[in-house]
Amino acid sequence: MSSLKLPSAPNSGLFKQGYQTQSNADGAINRNIQACREISSMVATSIGPCGKNKIIVNHLQKIIITNDAATMLRELDVVHPAVKVLVMASDQQEREMGDNSNYVLVFAGELLSLAEKLVILGLTPTEIIQGYTLANKFALNELKSLVVNQVEDVTVKSELLKIVKPIVSSKQFGSAEIISELVTEAVLNVLPRGNPQAFNVDSVRVVKIMGSSLESSFVLRGMVFPRPPDSHVKSVKQKSKVAVFTCPIDITTTETKGTVLLHNAQEMLDFSKGEEQQLDTLVKEIHDSGVRVIIAGAGVGELALHYLDRYGLLVIKVPSKFDLRRVCRVCGATPSPRLGALSPEELGEIDVVETTEIGSDQVTVFKQDKNTSSSLTSTIVIRGATQNNLDDIERAIDDGVSAIKGVLKDSRLLPGAGAVEAELVRRVTAYGEKTPGLLQLAIKKFAEAFEFLPRTIADTAGLDTNEVIPKLYAAHTPTEEESSSEGLSIGINIEAESLEDSLVDISQEGIYDLFISKKNAIDLATEAVNTVLSVDQIIVAKRAGGPVMPQQPRPGNWDQAD
Repeated sequence: MSSLKLPSAPNSGLFKQGYQTQSNADGAINRNIQACREISSMVATSIGPCGKNKIIVNHLQKIIITNDAATMLRELDVVHPAVKVLVMASDQQEREMGDNSNYVLVFAGELLSLAEKLVILGLTPTEIIQGYTLANKFALNELKSLVVNQVEDVTVKSELLKIVKPIVSSKQFGSAEIISELVTEAVLNVLPRGNPQAFNVDSVRVVKIMGSSLESSFVLRGMVFPRPPDSHVKSVKQKSKVAVFTCPIDITTTETKGTVLLHNAQEMLDFSKGEEQQLDTLVKEIHDSGVRVIIAGAGVGELALHYLDRYGLLVIKVPSKFDLRRVCRVCGATPSPRLGALSPEELGEIDVVETTEIGSDQVTVFKQDKNTSSSLTSTIVIRGATQNNLDDIERAIDDGVSAIKGVLKDSRLLPGAGAVEAELVRRVTAYGEKTPGLLQLAIKKFAEAFEFLPRTIADTAGLDTNEVIPKLYAAHTPTEEESSSEGLSIGINIEAESLEDSLVDISQEGIYDLFISKKNAIDLATEAVNTVLSVDQIIVAKRAGGPVMPQQPRPGNWDQAD
């Protein structure tokens, strides 16, 4: 009889206790698709200029209000393995391009949703993957012929605004004018003249200061620290030498404990006098080497501060090592891990250091002269009523700056406002019609997936999707007399009052998308979808650290005997 005994669960003798398995027989693919659809439908409503915001309370109970997909995914703890594949693709897009991370997620979710219908029809995941791969290849090829404009010269403000403005609009609709002006001004300050390709996104800093409104924001050449100097000297107006220390500016303490035996009061006095003498000599050495500004990466001791004030040095503490690195770039200094006089090569130089008041906050500004052709760092000081608002504006600025990095790689621009998607739906469907066999079903579904963008844009803008989408498709279908590129620049007008003006000519409005960013997004989404579709079994091990038992409140009073 024992030989006929069935194991209590499949694979129970194979794995340790606590394993979970989902195989294809249990509908693993359908479950994966369902989970991916959940997350993509969650971020879908946040796409586009009228995208809705989400309130996220993360594990530290911090409240974040945003419509930025990358931020949402970073704050949410996604545990489903299949969804993680999409999140990773979206994350990759954010890191490479700084924008369109939402596009990757929603497009991938749409593709998976349509794949589910094909599975029900009887197609195998392999056939769907082959069809999607063919359609992806064709769509990326077609994108090249849909280019309508490009950024001619990155050193001209109006050219940069072509791409920065539409990208900022999709995050901060209504304030896009002001924010794009700030971004382009800051970027032009730091763009290396001879070699724009060497532009570093890190060179544009954002400092958020509460109070006033967005209109009061401005750009500074140099760096702004949201804290006053620690010393009595608050400003240095003339060009001066700068020393950067990463060690604490204080009496040096030994790593090991030492015992000093003191016999009388005089020895005690002499002991502390020796320490003071040592500090005095150190600060005098630094002063004599021509340094007037000191930047401390760690703490500044009380006694050291007394001597620094005595010699008239300006001292500011910069606790962030990233800011320390940036300030070294601004001044051209080398950070020193030891206290004492530095060699001339290690010292940096700054034109003006001043303490000003912005709102009610005191800030220290490291400024470069107007005469310097290209500053090394530029700071955008943004003002606003609430911290959440400031954070969201900062995200829009980050996207705008990243867009410029993308433009330097490839300056081609595609029409925005859903025009590219409408055109791709038409072209990929036509390609599907010509493909023999079952693959054409998958190719046509791939084309259908592109409809998500115009549909979401129309939906969130409060237009009637059922009327606007057919109208958009009609505008993109060339008649006999027209060439196929005629309707290419027709997109959705989100400010439309009625159905008559629901479409807009993109070339007049200047609504563009970055070619390289969209190409990358479509490619990453397809790759992630194919990965999810090719999975037929999920095996999840038991989490490390033993079972986490939910703590039950004990009945009765806390100090009753157990």
